[in-house]
Amino acid sequence: MSQRERDGQILAPNGSIASAKKRKGSPCQQDGDSSFLKQNGDGDSQAGETMIFSIPHLPEDIWHHIHSLMPLRDAARVACLSRAFLHSWRCYPNLTFNEYVFSPEAPIYGRDLSNAIDCIMRNHLGIGVKVLKLQSCYTSSRKLNRWLRVAIKPGIEELNLWLSRKESEFPCSLLSDGVRNSIQFLELGLCTFRPTAELGPLRCLTSLHLSQVRITGDELECLLSNSLALEKLDLSQCHGIICLRIPCALQRFSHLTIFMCARLKLIECKAPNLSSLEFLGKPAELSLGEALQMRNLSMYDSNVVCYARTELPSIVPNLETLDLCSGDEVVKTPMLPTKFPCLKHLTICLTPGGSFPWSYVYFSLVSFLDASPSLETLSLDVPTKPMKDELVSGRHSLDLRQMAEDQHRYLKNVKITGFSSAKSLIELTCYIVKNAVSLECLTLDTHYGSTTRCSDVGNEFKQCIPVGNSVRVKRRALAAIRKFIEEKVPAGVKLTVVEPCLQCHKPRS
Repeated sequence: MSQRERDGQILAPNGSIASAKKRKGSPCQQDGDSSFLKQNGDGDSQAGETMIFSIPHLPEDIWHHIHSLMPLRDAARVACLSRAFLHSWRCYPNLTFNEYVFSPEAPIYGRDLSNAIDCIMRNHLGIGVKVLKLQSCYTSSRKLNRWLRVAIKPGIEELNLWLSRKESEFPCSLLSDGVRNSIQFLELGLCTFRPTAELGPLRCLTSLHLSQVRITGDELECLLSNSLALEKLDLSQCHGIICLRIPCALQRFSHLTIFMCARLKLIECKAPNLSSLEFLGKPAELSLGEALQMRNLSMYDSNVVCYARTELPSIVPNLETLDLCSGDEVVKTPMLPTKFPCLKHLTICLTPGGSFPWSYVYFSLVSFLDASPSLETLSLDVPTKPMKDELVSGRHSLDLRQMAEDQHRYLKNVKITGFSSAKSLIELTCYIVKNAVSLECLTLDTHYGSTTRCSDVGNEFKQCIPVGNSVRVKRRALAAIRKFIEEKVPAGVKLTVVEPCLQCHKPRS
């Protein structure tokens, strides 16, 4: 063989010689694999160009492992250079399909995406698949069922399927005994799922995510009863669930997330180690047993601030982190004798929804401080629309409300975002400054919802986000801080005032 001929060849992992030139009938094209590569060629070679690669001699199983770690598109392209890689391509373990996987710069959809996936699945041996992710793919039920039969085999660990419509039913028959013994992560979206008691145990399943899935509460309870290793459950817009019951046999279960399950009325959790609950939607009745391990709770909906203060102390007595977001509240949070004895971190976000009461009494949030003797951090995010009791030119400087002194020995960090000159907000801040004897940092941010500035690195809009209210309102907030708060802040406390950006909040001429 001449030197020129040797210059145009590659030593493949199995010791064979493969040409680096673009050629008709490369291995993946000969065998029908990956028709989407037709426009990409073989690796980085161009017609008429040659390359020499020095490839080390390694055992074939190591090359197969290296191949399995490549992204799907790269794994397919390198399979064109070697029959050893072509063989491992047919056993490729990480089948992740979406509109970007084949061409990140120019995503493909519809029939083109379906055909590309079908070409790969027809040539896959159905061996060694660990992960199957199928998203944004609209195809026929016949094709879909064929793909699932190829990929869902014993040994699969992660299954993530977003089907084309809720009428598409996930075939429970694919969850054979071998599959149930290996699958650890299951996510289904936009489909119907009808598990029964006869399904059998999913011994390794630790994480279950259902989004826009047709399933009833009884069917879900059957599935949970067969998933004793489950640690996390995430339900999103599953409107067929009215009662969610989590059995006590789930000893490892610790995280529950529920997003906009509109018909959900009851959450009954007997799992003894539930530690984190995130709930977005109309509050359902909570029955959490003793809930001694519950440490983190997030709730997002109307009136959750009042609900949290009145109901949660008796339901989750050992809560340490509480995150509340509401767009509609009663005007005043009640003062109650009940306590959050372990609460350390409290976040309250009041969003400017259409029904938010602009006469809301921020000073009433002292109720949470009074109920939380262990509180260390407080973050309050408030609307910046002027309140009815807004301070104007210091008019109310002599009649700020006072409360009996109650020292908060652990409160160290307080941040109020969307700070304005509302009288009740000034009163709340003054109360904190006076009674938080261990306070280290107080931040008063006149921006609402974000401190992203136009000068921040990565801000593509080159504008403060969000711009929020007018300069006039923010300047009044600054004046109120100087007049009523600054002089009360102890010398050992770091006071940070985030002022409006002059570039994005130019005064009107």
